[in-house]
Amino acid sequence: MTWHNGRRADERTFLVTGASAGIGYFVAEQLAATGATVVLACRNPAKADLAMATIRARVPAARLRSVPLDLADLSTLPATADALPVDRLDAIVLNAGILLDDPERHTTPQGDESMFATNHLAHFALTAHLAPRLAPNGRVVTVGSYAARSERLDLADLDSAHDYRPKRTYARSKLAQMIFAFELDRRLRAQGSDIASVVAHPGGALDSLTPSRPPLFTHPRRLRALPAALALHGKHQGAETIVRTVLDPHITGGQLWGPRVLGLRGHPHRETPHPHVTDPATAAALWTASVTRTGTNPFTAASSPER
Repeated sequence: MTWHNGRRADERTFLVTGASAGIGYFVAEQLAATGATVVLACRNPAKADLAMATIRARVPAARLRSVPLDLADLSTLPATADALPVDRLDAIVLNAGILLDDPERHTTPQGDESMFATNHLAHFALTAHLAPRLAPNGRVVTVGSYAARSERLDLADLDSAHDYRPKRTYARSKLAQMIFAFELDRRLRAQGSDIASVVAHPGGALDSLTPSRPPLFTHPRRLRALPAALALHGKHQGAETIVRTVLDPHITGGQLWGPRVLGLRGHPHRETPHPHVTDPATAAALWTASVTRTGTNPFTAASSPER
């Protein structure tokens, strides 16, 4: 039995970025089963429609909406906020992300490295655009990564212009997300806000250990993947930690949650973040850079001019 089985959230509304695939899909499916209204924020509207149909096949009474979201282009985010099909959000789940294998470095229309821009900068800006919609006692749940433990930000080269390595750049982009989330909670507390910023990560989640959801996606169950189940788990199980950080009333801002077994698999539990993830000086520098690059400043009245 999963933690959220039987829990109800009928009067609440949650937005999940990247909800048409992977862990984001399972977060949306599991939240829909609580009776909440779930907004799927996805780049491809047709895939969002297919994801909603797939969820309804398993949760017939699911209350689902969708909104277009292109995190690869900062200029589109105000339109996403304007098109939001609900008036109030009880939680924003910042889940979407990209991992590029291409050894060639890619950039967004704004000139930022694609993984740093999509995974961190766009979520930073989206949080600012959606902040007015957050209900009292709302939550911002940032989905980090186990990979961030072994990386450090290079504040002089946030775009990996001088040292681009795909996996390393990805891990640093997820680290930036987590640093942002902890700094956001510090700033919210300093303002006396009742909004909470929480960090969760799914551990080691493999496609081969994940159930299929046809016609949206199919993951063949491979025998050679079974030994990995001793250390890792499927994306549906990784989603459980994120769902708990959305629903559990006892979780407070500034906490980090991940899977229980070595941070890689198992039921959700609270973790102690590594010092480099919560360092205030690094966070302040990253925040300043993010404000400059996005022209937004989450949960403040001030906003920098657009680039």
